[in-house]
Amino acid sequence: MAFDVASDAYGRFMGRYSEPLADRLVERAGVRRGQRALDVGCGPGALTARLVDRLGPGQVSALDPSPPFVAAARERCRGVDVREGRAEELPFDDGAFDVVLANLVVHFMSDPVVGLREIGRVGGLVGATVWNHATAAGPLSTFWQAAKDLDPDVADEAALPGTGEGDLGDLARAAGLRGVVEDTITVAVPYASFEEWWEPYTLGVGPAGDHVRSLDDPAREALRRRCAELLPAGPFSVDATAWMVLARG
Repeated sequence: MAFDVASDAYGRFMGRYSEPLADRLVERAGVRRGQRALDVGCGPGALTARLVDRLGPGQVSALDPSPPFVAAARERCRGVDVREGRAEELPFDDGAFDVVLANLVVHFMSDPVVGLREIGRVGGLVGATVWNHATAAGPLSTFWQAAKDLDPDVADEAALPGTGEGDLGDLARAAGLRGVVEDTITVAVPYASFEEWWEPYTLGVGPAGDHVRSLDDPAREALRRRCAELLPAGPFSVDATAWMVLARG
């Protein structure tokens, strides 16, 4: 899956959504000064930076499997212990953190139950989000609707773990997390034009970027035209909803 990309590409594609979502997750988790926090699947460091703002760099650690993202997070969040690694094998001691957050990560874990179990092992409070890709409320809903209009057999992101209602909570309970509380977070992302919305899909980020790059030129142009038919030409906003779980390890 195409996440071994430059951090700028990820920022232009999903960062517009993940940045405000990170703000909301930190608030919902009640992160407060004096705590130690871990950002699992930190990407280029959007959530990590929020944790640093609240706790200071010495109180924050972060981890991601993508070398470019690890480098970007280290550059953005100087003084933070940022490591390359996977959620399923966290290189930290039991109970090392007061708070462990995983923003838009669970659905890309090779084994979400094992990953969440590991997160619970090293943390006290656990917070996780996954986009609601299973309905029309996700950030990529228009793109995948257009792709399916052209090819009903295309594999979208609706079947990824945790993307359906109640799925993230079920995974958390299967991982042995306690006191699971489920909720949603919705963010609104503005665009000045359709082209501003479309261009990030051509950067090869994630399953959507993989799909665009798999198309030949005529098919890619047909997809672009179909997306343009589904969205306004002028300024518009995309509302994106994520499932959220808070629990105890």
